[in-house]
Amino acid sequence: MDKFIPLSIPNFEGNEKKYVDDAVIQGWVSTGGAYVTKLEQEMAKFLHVDNIAACQSGTSALHLSLVEAGVRPGDLVIVPPLTFIAAVNPVKYQFATPVFIDCDDSFCIDPIKLRSFCEQECQWDGNVLKHNDADVKAVVVVHVFGNMADMEAIMDIAEKYNLKVIEDATEALGTKYTEGKYQNKYAGTIGDFGCYSFNGNKIITTGGGGAVTSNNPKAVDHLRFLSTQAKTDPHCYIHDEVGYNYRMTNLQAALGVAQMEELPEFIKRKQRNYEWYKKLFDGFEYGSLMPFRSGTSSNKWFYSVHIDQTRVAVSMREVIIALYEKGIETRAIWGLINEQKPYKDEETYKLEKAPYYANCILNIPSSTQITKEEMQYVADQVKQLLRSLADG
Repeated sequence: MDKFIPLSIPNFEGNEKKYVDDAVIQGWVSTGGAYVTKLEQEMAKFLHVDNIAACQSGTSALHLSLVEAGVRPGDLVIVPPLTFIAAVNPVKYQFATPVFIDCDDSFCIDPIKLRSFCEQECQWDGNVLKHNDADVKAVVVVHVFGNMADMEAIMDIAEKYNLKVIEDATEALGTKYTEGKYQNKYAGTIGDFGCYSFNGNKIITTGGGGAVTSNNPKAVDHLRFLSTQAKTDPHCYIHDEVGYNYRMTNLQAALGVAQMEELPEFIKRKQRNYEWYKKLFDGFEYGSLMPFRSGTSSNKWFYSVHIDQTRVAVSMREVIIALYEKGIETRAIWGLINEQKPYKDEETYKLEKAPYYANCILNIPSSTQITKEEMQYVADQVKQLLRSLADG
């Protein structure tokens, strides 16, 4: 195959140009504008929530959520180690301290170890959970690659110990439960706060951008207020709180409104393409396609090949470079956040599966416009490469 197959790129098949041109013609390209309101309304309708605020990025949505959750300097926030570092950096913005707890086989935070940490490593006075004399205020739950975390177990723990739950659904727009306590509830709408990202590689994009919601509609109004510099009196520029320049522009929102129109179709394609990849890797002796949680309908944003390192010991860098030379863009899952320089001295708790998966997961091309022919080529090249490395 002569052409290059990218990992995950935007898909502009709908009204993107029409709406962006309209925003330019109207002159509303920056702060404010009808498309921002329209995007918020369409997202609220899709997610079945009362209120949602568009913002600058998924990172800003997480930071605003921590502010609204009352996380202050010296507080502790429970976080996962196996995710993009942007899920944890906002904890530092608040001068709080992260505690890293292991993942389970979904790559999401392990509720068994979360409960164990709360029970065995903390003190509970019936109101505040403390660890080493610091208040444990919140837990950041990342729905990794569109795979829903075990929210039933996590919410039970959070309710028992008065923890705020901040859902990082930046990769999981459209993922929902299909059974159980939270049947028909979407990722990001179960905890106290839910955060979304519209970066260029996400299932829909505004170029850059995000959104934040809450189970308290009034809290969303305050988040929106904070994201637009907290103007108590916008006419005379009076500010009673510290605000942030976390607003979404009208140009970005125009792109987002068009993308929301296509979201159901994009989810269908992601799900269909995952099933095709699954067939292609079925029975492969050196790796398998990672599953998604049962009882859910995932947006299947990213596809992960689990390489059997007991049969083919290979570095991810070697695999990625070799596949790139064949015209295929892939990536490793992530470097563990607790091993990164800004976090290497922070506390970890029973990290076992996160270090394991960090060394054996390969993400393969998953764009919504990828063809069956391209997926066949990707699978063939991955299998051929791993077999050759095993034989060598």
